[in-house]
Amino acid sequence: MPLANRTGASRVASGMDSIDEVHVSEPGLVVLDITARDEETAAAVMSRLDELWATSGVGPVRRVASEPGVRARLYADIRRPGSPDPA
Repeated sequence: MPLANRTGASRVASGMDSIDEVHVSEPGLVVLDITARDEETAAAVMSRLDELWATSGVGPVRRVASEPGVRARLYADIRRPGSPDPA
């Protein structure tokens, strides 16, 4: 397991900015780092989470050289409901 992903690690995984204190300043605020095989899967996960909770929405997906899959970050407030399913 990469050092950045271990409990108590002091650095951020490759390609991710540090999490600002404001993003987790209150109970119910979370930052979710998503790793998926491809862009479509990551976007589907972010879209589904957006239906459950108030989130930052489907954000950019990036690849990190020499690491498998794609990465994305989502900010959510699990105290508030998400967007209704558009279908």
